[in-house]
Amino acid sequence: MKTWFITGASRGFGALIAKQALASGDNVVATARNPQGVVEAVGSHSQLLAVALDLADEMQAHAAVAAAVERFGGIDILLNNAGFGLLGAVEEATAEEVEHLYRTNVFGLLNVTRAVLPQMRRQRSGHVLNISSSGGYRAGAGFGVYCSTKFAVEGLSEALAEELSPLGIRVTIVEPGYFRTDFLEAKSLLVSPTRIEDYNATAGTTRQRAEQVSRHQPGDPKKFAVAMVQLAGSQDAPLRMPFGSDAVAAIEAKNAFVTAELTKWQSLSVGTDF
Repeated sequence: MKTWFITGASRGFGALIAKQALASGDNVVATARNPQGVVEAVGSHSQLLAVALDLADEMQAHAAVAAAVERFGGIDILLNNAGFGLLGAVEEATAEEVEHLYRTNVFGLLNVTRAVLPQMRRQRSGHVLNISSSGGYRAGAGFGVYCSTKFAVEGLSEALAEELSPLGIRVTIVEPGYFRTDFLEAKSLLVSPTRIEDYNATAGTTRQRAEQVSRHQPGDPKKFAVAMVQLAGSQDAPLRMPFGSDAVAAIEAKNAFVTAELTKWQSLSVGTDF
């Protein structure tokens, strides 16, 4: 029996994974701004603790962790799931939109992670699962600012993996492709109202595609939840775990692009050594 600590558990991936973990016999600490929303999404369960958590409130993150430890004695799996998207060209995004996105996707993740890690260090065990995106490995027009938050999560996670490995704590970056959730809907995606005509062929095309793809994504969220419960706590869990054929294709394309550029410019690159 494992104990999970899940952020953003009132809907989407968070709620589905919480339900799957409970069905597998695990304990779940499910957090959201409104814990009643968690109960409504997941259902009442003797092994569920729904806790209020605003990711921007570091003290509330520590209180939520304390409640988890008091109820279940420890935390085995931290799933940093909460986050949202921003659609629009980089120049179209306002400072307020960018700050709002980073406050949740990056600073909120850091608040929760720093609150949970002291407990995992005391245990000398644990698994941190950070939800990134295929866009955390390869950015694209229209999602530049959102992808930058996920690039930040990936960088933090790589360093954490090195820092925590000697302490018996594993870190996995989860990179989902397009799954049939509400990510492209208003609940999870801010669309910048600013439109610059020069970006119609790039970011503008992505805006149109997002409307067409929403509710028609290839990924099955229920299968993702099952796979996540299987991955959690695995002794040989990878640093990066893409999910979905589109995520795998995006990573392969990025790797091929980087390899081709590196080969083409290698002589100039290495020519700067003493």
